[in-house]
Amino acid sequence: MSRLRDAFARMKGRARPGLVAYVTAGDPDLARSREVVRGVVRGGADVVEIGVPFSDPIADGPAIQRATERALASGGGLEPTLALVRDVRAEVDAPVVLFTYVNPLLRFGLDRFVEAAADAGVDGVLLLDLPIEEAAPVHARLDANGIDQIFLVSPTTTRERLEEAARLGRGFLYAISRLGVTGARQSLSDAAEPLVRRIRDVTDLPIALGFGVSTAEQVRAVTGFADAAVVGSAIVDEVGRAAREGRDPAGAAEVFVRGLVGAAGPGGGSRI
Repeated sequence: MSRLRDAFARMKGRARPGLVAYVTAGDPDLARSREVVRGVVRGGADVVEIGVPFSDPIADGPAIQRATERALASGGGLEPTLALVRDVRAEVDAPVVLFTYVNPLLRFGLDRFVEAAADAGVDGVLLLDLPIEEAAPVHARLDANGIDQIFLVSPTTTRERLEEAARLGRGFLYAISRLGVTGARQSLSDAAEPLVRRIRDVTDLPIALGFGVSTAEQVRAVTGFADAAVVGSAIVDEVGRAAREGRDPAGAAEVFVRGLVGAAGPGGGSRI
């Protein structure tokens, strides 16, 4: 069983909701970004999703685009992201998923990337713009190196494509609650729970639901029907605000995540 499947197994039957916390590698800069990862784990994140800075983030809303700009300005990219994972891996038990687009991997070299990711301790990879029809070569390489490939599914995903995502997917499936780009919303999409029910019809893989989840109330609502909630834009907003105000971004992220999951104090999630 992978580290991701272990993490989702631990979430079952637990009073505290499951959380996948997204941060952008290199935001607000490379040094403090490592501390932000440690901070969200201390706050109670069960899985850390680390975004690879990319110049053309077509699925990211304003908050994550601003985080990406800060990260690129500080020298962020795929290789520094892998170095970040390698640096925190020894002290962080939480699974780490890379959230990226295909182009950085092709430029880096797919075989080289898979080997480097496995060596760094990456547990899963989510390739945002890779069509499932073209996923087999990537999937084979990742699977051979013990890395889970995670697929996105949305309210418009057909039954056939859901079944294919379930067949190829490992670790968990990422359900998009609404169409469009990432970003905090005031309410959950009405399509969220029906989508999770459709996914449950075709697979027993864990399901994490994101896009628009930003408050403790929304996290609790999501985990009433999904296995975990994914929060990204709200966390990177906290990181950016703390950096602008001269506060500790890692501490701000830790406090915010603890509020999302209701953790009583430090160490609410995996070991750090």
